[in-house]
Amino acid sequence: MFSSADLIYMRRALTLAARGLYTTTPNPRVGCVLVKNSTVIGEGFTQPAGGAHAEIQALQDARTRGHDPAGATAYVSLEPCSHFGRTPPCAHALIDAHIAQVISAMADPNPQVCGQGFALLRAAQIDVRCGLLAPEAYELNLGFISRMTRRRPWVRAKIAASLDGRTALPSGESQWITSSEARADSHTWRARACAILTGIGTVRTDNPQLTVRGVDTPRQPLRVLVDSQLEVPLNAHLLNGHAPLLIVCAAIGDQHVQKANELRARGAEVISLAGHASHQVDLPALLRLLGERGINELHVEAGHGLNGALLQQHCIDELLVYLAPSLLCDAMGMFKLTAPTTLAQRVTLSFQSVERIGNDLRILARVGALGSTMALHSAPGTN
Repeated sequence: MFSSADLIYMRRALTLAARGLYTTTPNPRVGCVLVKNSTVIGEGFTQPAGGAHAEIQALQDARTRGHDPAGATAYVSLEPCSHFGRTPPCAHALIDAHIAQVISAMADPNPQVCGQGFALLRAAQIDVRCGLLAPEAYELNLGFISRMTRRRPWVRAKIAASLDGRTALPSGESQWITSSEARADSHTWRARACAILTGIGTVRTDNPQLTVRGVDTPRQPLRVLVDSQLEVPLNAHLLNGHAPLLIVCAAIGDQHVQKANELRARGAEVISLAGHASHQVDLPALLRLLGERGINELHVEAGHGLNGALLQQHCIDELLVYLAPSLLCDAMGMFKLTAPTTLAQRVTLSFQSVERIGNDLRILARVGALGSTMALHSAPGTN
C-alpha cells in the first residue's frame, strides 16, 4: 500500500514534528512534507499555540521557494484539522492549494476533527490514505491523545534509585543517587512536559526549583504542588516566580486562609480539591482539572508517598526510572504501598526501552496494559 519513498517522506514529517517537542502544547506535535515530481517542495511543523500549523507552514515554504503546490502529495503525521480554532482549518488550505494526495500517519483523536478532515479532503476529490508509521506518530503525541480520549494528561513518573530500588536514605537524603548525566537527561523529559508535579514532602526535603535547566526551551512547564494542608514554606524555591505555580490543597479552612493569601501574593495559584478523606487531595480530580487546562503530559518528580498514592489510584501511565550502580539496602523505596498478598495482585509493567545514560540505566516502562488501551486512532475507512 505504501512505497519505500512514502516511508522516507513520512519519517521526515515525523522528524519535523519532533521539532515542536517543547513548544506546541496544548496542540499536538505535527510535521508536514510536500512532495511533487519526487522532489520535496515544502516542509513545516506546528508552531506554538496560535501560530501556523504544519500544513500551512509547508505550503508557505513551498511558495517561498517558488513552487506551486498544486498536484503535490502532502505527508502529514496527523490528520489535517477541519475546524476553526485559533487558526483556520488546514484541510481547507490543502484543498485550496489543489493538493492531489494526502498521506497521514494517523487520524486526529480530537472529537472535533476525527475523520472529518479526511472527509473534507475526499469530498474535494483528494486521494487520502492513513496509517503510515502510525505507532511512531502515536508515541510522539501520547499526551495529546490521552487528553482527547481520557480527558486527562499522560502521566510519567520520574524516579532516581539505586539498583535495589531505593530512592532515599531513611533521613530523606537523596541528592545525588544518580549521575550528572542522568540528571541532565531528566531535564529533557521535564522540558517536553506541560506541567511538573511534586509533593510537599519533596519540597521539605529537597527544596527543588522544578524548572527546566540546560535545555534550549522557550517556556517553563507549569509547576504543580500537592500540599494538602498548605505547609509549603514561604521561602521555598518553588515560590521564586521563575515559572507558574499551582498549589493544590485538600481544603482551605479558616486556619489556611491567611497562608493561602500569602501564597497568592507570591504569585502562586491556590485551589482546593478534597478527596474522600477531607485531609487528602483528590488526585484523579486533579488530573481532570489539568486536562481541562490543556495539559498534555504531566511529569511527576515526587517521593514514595505521593508516588504510591498516584499508582494506587491509577494515575500513573509510565515510569521513567534511572537506576544507579549502587545499593542502599534498607532505605526508602519507590512507592509507599501495601505489599500484595499474592503475585496476581502485583503491578505489572511493560518495558518500552532500556538505555545506558552515563553510568546509570534509564528504563522507560508502561503501567499494566496502558500502552495498548489508548488504541491508535484511525477513523473508519481511512486506509
